[in-house]
Amino acid sequence: MSIAVPKSALDFFKKLQKNNNREWFTEHKSEFKAIEAEVKTVYNELYNRLNAHDEVDKLKIFRIYRDVRFSKDKTPYKTHFSGSFHRKKPQLRGGYYLHIQPNHESFVAAGFWQPNKEDLLRIRKEFEIDASEIRDIMNNSNFKAIWGKLEGTEVKTAPKGFSKTHQNIDLIKKKMYIFTRKFSDNEVLAPEFVDTVVDSFQAIRPFFDYMSDVLTTDLNGVSRF
Repeated sequence: MSIAVPKSALDFFKKLQKNNNREWFTEHKSEFKAIEAEVKTVYNELYNRLNAHDEVDKLKIFRIYRDVRFSKDKTPYKTHFSGSFHRKKPQLRGGYYLHIQPNHESFVAAGFWQPNKEDLLRIRKEFEIDASEIRDIMNNSNFKAIWGKLEGTEVKTAPKGFSKTHQNIDLIKKKMYIFTRKFSDNEVLAPEFVDTVVDSFQAIRPFFDYMSDVLTTDLNGVSRF
């Protein structure tokens, strides 16, 4: 029997979007916990499937409670499920993420979200020297069909110490290196959704392998670990 996202998960969050308060959630908490248990089987299945071709040492499923201390939005609950899959560090870099939300807001993401300043500098230095290999990976037709274009925030012109006219400045000025793939509600509820997510994560591996090689060596290609 295939493991699938239950329709009740999307239905529950649609109702929560209209009733995002503690009274309503408390009244429906048992319903949520039953749905959450089903959805956790999806995340655990992905964890096991990922480890068939990668080394993922940690799965983190985020709680529904929002941290509203520094937010103007004081609604207490998230209206989505989310979880991250942590690759074995320091040898393997990059991470996987699955976000389940109704109204066609679901997506998977993979890449480097807010890398530390040492890793970011190492990546930028690599692209300053040569970006041909990473461009070949990103321009591969199968890769682009699944993941589209590189995303992530960036500095306005150039990071300190880099030329704003460098031929690879489009990559150098990035502050994070992320790819996302969106899904409709019907795609999320389909029996083959887990297969599709696994295939998507497998397709990102050339990018991860390249970046892991960069981040575990110095500019001379000597291992740092």
